[in-house]
Amino acid sequence: MSVTKILTALALAAFATITFNAQAEDIPKQIQGIVDNGAKIIKTFPAASKLKGWVISKDGRYTIIYSTEDNQTLLAGDLIDSTGINLTEQYAELFIPKPDLTPVYSALEKSTYIAEGVQKDPKAVVYAFFDPNCPFCHFAWKAFQYYEAAGLQVRWIPVAYLMETSTGKASAILQAKDRLAAFTENEQKYNLKNHEGGIKPVKANAASNKQLQANSEFMHQLGITGTPAIVWKDAQGKIQLKGGMPLLHELPNITGLPEQTINDPELARFR
Repeated sequence: MSVTKILTALALAAFATITFNAQAEDIPKQIQGIVDNGAKIIKTFPAASKLKGWVISKDGRYTIIYSTEDNQTLLAGDLIDSTGINLTEQYAELFIPKPDLTPVYSALEKSTYIAEGVQKDPKAVVYAFFDPNCPFCHFAWKAFQYYEAAGLQVRWIPVAYLMETSTGKASAILQAKDRLAAFTENEQKYNLKNHEGGIKPVKANAASNKQLQANSEFMHQLGITGTPAIVWKDAQGKIQLKGGMPLLHELPNITGLPEQTINDPELARFR
C-alpha cells in the first residue's frame, strides 16, 4: 500500500491549520514526496521508542505517521505500548485540532444505538462507538457500569471493522428482538484471550448493513478511526470526544457524575 493510500485510510477530520517550520533536510524523503503531492506538515513531536511523530494534513484531513531515528523508514498505524495503551490515540488527542462537533452530535440522536443504564430521565448521557470484538470497548463497558448505577445512560453505537466476525456479531445485536440483552451477552461473555465478543455472529441483512454503514459514516464525520470513541456534552454545553479507553479518573468529567469507586482488577491498568 502506498503512503498516500495509508494517509487516506488513516485520515482524521480536520477543521484548523497550524503553522509548521522545518528545514527541508529534516524531512524524510517519503514525507517530502507526500508534501510534493499536496499534503502539509502540521507538527512534529517526539514519540515512543525514539520515533518521531508527524501530523500531516491532506485534503482537509489529518493523520499521524512516524519516522525512525535515522529518517529512513516510515510507520503508519496504531502504536501500542507494553501495557496495551494506544499511544496514537493519545497523540491525536494532544496534537490534532478539535473540530466543532455540534452538528454531528445533534445527528447522533438519530443514529442506531443500544441504550444501556438509566432508561428514563438519566442524569447524564454519553454516546460510545464500539466494535463487538474490541477489547478496549469491553473495558469501557465494564467501567461505565459503575456510572450507570449512579444515573448514567450510555448509548452504544455499533460499528464493525476489527475482525471478520465483527459484522456478524454487530448484526446479531441489531437483529435481536432485545438488542440490549444481546449487547449485554456479547460483553458478559467477552473472550479477552482471543479478543472476541461473546455473541454468536449471524448473517447481516439489508437493514443491519444499512445501520452499520450509517454508523460508520458518523464515525467518519467525527474524525474517529478506532473504538471505543466517547462523545458527550460537557457542563458548558460543548461537545467533547475521547478516542480510546478513558482513564478511570477521566470518567467523572465525561459523565458529569461524582467519581465512583471501581474495584475491578481488570480495570486497574487504567487508573
